[in-house]
Amino acid sequence: MSFTMHGLGVSGGIAIGRALLMSHATLDVARLTLTARQAEREIVRLDRALNTVRKELLNMRAQNKSSAVAPGELIAFIDLHMLFLADPELVDATKQIIRERLCNAEWALVQRMEQLVEQFEQVGDPYLRERKYDVMQVVERVVQELLGKSAKAKGGLSDEANRIVVAHDLSPTDAINLKKHHFASFVTDVGGATSHTAILARSMAIPAIVGLVSARAMIRDGEWLIVDGQRGVLIVDPDEQVLDEYRIRKELLELERSKLKRLKSTLSQTLDGIRINLLANIEMPSDMDAVLESGASGIGLYRTEFLFLGRGDLPSEDEQFEAYRTVAKALDGRPAVIRTFDLGGDKMLDLQRTPTNPALGRRAIRLSLVEPKMFHTQLRAILRASHYGKVKILFPMLSHARQIDASLSALAQAKASLSGENIPFNHDIEVGGMIEVPGAALIVQTFLKRLSFLSIGTNDLIQYTLAVDRSDEEVADLYDSLHPAVLTLIAHVLTSGEKAGVPVSVCGEMAGDPKFTRLLLGMGLKDFSMHSSQIMEIKSRIIQADVGEIAPLARRIIKRGETGKVEEAVAKLNSRQAQS
Repeated sequence: MSFTMHGLGVSGGIAIGRALLMSHATLDVARLTLTARQAEREIVRLDRALNTVRKELLNMRAQNKSSAVAPGELIAFIDLHMLFLADPELVDATKQIIRERLCNAEWALVQRMEQLVEQFEQVGDPYLRERKYDVMQVVERVVQELLGKSAKAKGGLSDEANRIVVAHDLSPTDAINLKKHHFASFVTDVGGATSHTAILARSMAIPAIVGLVSARAMIRDGEWLIVDGQRGVLIVDPDEQVLDEYRIRKELLELERSKLKRLKSTLSQTLDGIRINLLANIEMPSDMDAVLESGASGIGLYRTEFLFLGRGDLPSEDEQFEAYRTVAKALDGRPAVIRTFDLGGDKMLDLQRTPTNPALGRRAIRLSLVEPKMFHTQLRAILRASHYGKVKILFPMLSHARQIDASLSALAQAKASLSGENIPFNHDIEVGGMIEVPGAALIVQTFLKRLSFLSIGTNDLIQYTLAVDRSDEEVADLYDSLHPAVLTLIAHVLTSGEKAGVPVSVCGEMAGDPKFTRLLLGMGLKDFSMHSSQIMEIKSRIIQADVGEIAPLARRIIKRGETGKVEEAVAKLNSRQAQS
């Protein structure tokens, strides 16, 4: 019987294929009653399974670090899962259950998981509460190994073309494995717009829907599915008429995508002659192949924190220098904005303690300024790389003038140390700051007097303006890019930068979302920074836009006081381009 489900479309496009259900081994576990001697053997089985999963994670991390297998954000999730695999609260407590209840390892592990999940659900902090899903994913993987299902789960995709993966959730390691195989799309019961599942889908440019709630339970393996990633619609067991309709729509979309590739050499300029810079966001030097293929104007955001994650030590100055130099040289004179490490929050160093409230704690520039040696090493590495290309430095999460002054002072010390050693670097390197905190946006004039350029990080700006943890599914509906307060802050920063003659870019998700392109152009944005896979589509919107016509409409939109009215006005703004 055909039926339709609705979720959150996190990556556009249409996919048609048969369902491939990801197994959930924790649902299939039965309890076995054992003798004391057998229980000790179960502990050996558990240790063996833990070691196997740990090795798999280490291999995946190494592959991800040395190639463009998956987005850099996934490294942080892999590292978190590694920590859970060694956590006594999970491992030792499970062994205790085996010995006390004389039961099999998989059943004991699931019991302990349920206890931990219950504890996480009672935690007040939303970020920490969401870690229950990581515990569940780790246990699922170990249980599969114990049941002998892991090989089947990992290999089941290799000989199946055009399959649509259906899962309750996809762990980062699941996602990396899936990327190695040919599949058309994936849909999950849970997840949000900024979850690792969504990030992966956008980087692969395949349709995906998250937040479907009960798709895994309602869909049968091998059933025909249609995934409409743009509308967030999943059609189960469609009839021939619906299939034919979507096949035509899919062909048209693929034709449009092939046409977009022809825009690589097209000048990024509006109809009224305004030049727009389209820059790329990267996590690792291995991302550069995709950047060069996209025709990007340069790197608008190099997230250097991914060099620091998942290791027991810190990257040396030479290691960092080589990474930064690789990027600078590859760009052949185009700019590379290198952001100093944004560690903390959801990207914790192995050496850091877990703060009470990560999102509001010691992260980004706050951490840099209390770790001067670590900061000094990175600044020296970036400065050394500036000798090989047009490198710029970007300081993240600034909120006070004293943070800017302290950062500039640290930079001056790094310059002096290199000069003393006769090591070449660009003495006039440009320095910028990120506007991610509402307080920074409101006092942007103070920032404009001290810095050469600014970059608006819309993901965090929205999160902090609306007091919504963007990783918390329970409040995902409150995460609103078009909230009037958010638009007012963005417009204020852009207008202030234009008056001061200081360039301002946007490097968050809004920059790579076509539905915001005309609005941002009308607000005065000239520098967009996004994942390289999004550049062609954004360019297509830009070359069809007339800023002189859009600007007064954008100003009226910003003045609207209700989100619903803003959304309606933005939809009309975009429809004007479609009609023209």
